Amino acid sequence: MGGVSRARAQPAVIFVGHASTVTYPNMKLNNTITDIPGIEVGHAQNDEALTGCTVVICRKGATAGVDVRGGAPGTRETDLLNPVNLVEKVHAVMLAGGSAFGLDAASGAMRFLDEHKIGFSTGPVRVPIVPSAILYDLGVGRADIRPDAEMGYQACVNASNGAVIEGNAGAGTGASVGKILGPKQAMKSGVGSASRLVGSGLIVGALVAVNAFGDVVDPKSGEIIAGVRSTKAGPLQVGAQGYFADTMQLMKSFLGKTVLSFATRANTVIGVVAANVSLTKTEMTKVAQMAQDGVARAIRPAHSMLDGDTIFALATGGSKADVSTVGAFAAEVLSDAVVRAVRMSASAGDLPGLYTSSSRKDIGSM
Repeated sequence: MGGVSRARAQPAVIFVGHASTVTYPNMKLNNTITDIPGIEVGHAQNDEALTGCTVVICRKGATAGVDVRGGAPGTRETDLLNPVNLVEKVHAVMLAGGSAFGLDAASGAMRFLDEHKIGFSTGPVRVPIVPSAILYDLGVGRADIRPDAEMGYQACVNASNGAVIEGNAGAGTGASVGKILGPKQAMKSGVGSASRLVGSGLIVGALVAVNAFGDVVDPKSGEIIAGVRSTKAGPLQVGAQGYFADTMQLMKSFLGKTVLSFATRANTVIGVVAANVSLTKTEMTKVAQMAQDGVARAIRPAHSMLDGDTIFALATGGSKADVSTVGAFAAEVLSDAVVRAVRMSASAGDLPGLYTSSSRKDIGSM
């Protein structure tokens, strides 16, 4: 299936879609993060366990920053991205399910890059720099199978500069959104990606795995497109009338205030934004911060104490560009990617998804 594979022999991922292709004068883009020169993306997952990982590789290195905005993050090698620290460039970013167990997937990426002599030169050896962030998906599939070094290595083997496969793939295999009423009233989410030609050859792209506590909304209309579903407890209506209960409305209610005290902490949005520019580590940290606005535009609420929202920002090299411009469009493409993550995700793990074979044409034209 074009770049998606399994770390173990399991049935193939179902209903995984591709991004649409956008043509600009003298430039053809696939509308995913791999439009950025030097960026490769690979997925690997276990479809029975509903967990997986996604790697973003930059073989020549990319100047990087990070912004950790949520209250419950799970990360590796983020301290070295502090602008005051030595290392300027990373060689891959690993996004994985499996909660803290999934951080082991980055070890597989390190092994792959080491075999290809890619890394930070220390004299006798090159050490690959692979920051990582994880999401919690252990309650959707099998909790005893998590992304590991083997799966992380396989994701690197599968990496390419082709259009990113979205939906139920990689780190998004077990992702879900809208969990204030517990996992049974949530909806399926996954991986999404988007890119935009800003002008003068500048391209900004994003890739995100959406596993949010809140609802995903259309940034233009504010309408919920995926999130917690209304239900009934006997004659009592739980949530707003209609299909969606509306997390923000529930949080104001007596019931919502009650369930928040024991609501799951198993939520996060993890992603990468990238641009073909030459910016400093400090500037890319600002880009990562600004990109988080895209999460807030498309997810309601965002950055809560129940989420671990973490966004990496990569500059692959090229001409200089205004950091505010790069950050502003990073937020735009990240919000686009969040929306695609739910629109491209099919039902799985007893959770309903928006993607069906009949919806593919409409979604692909977004």
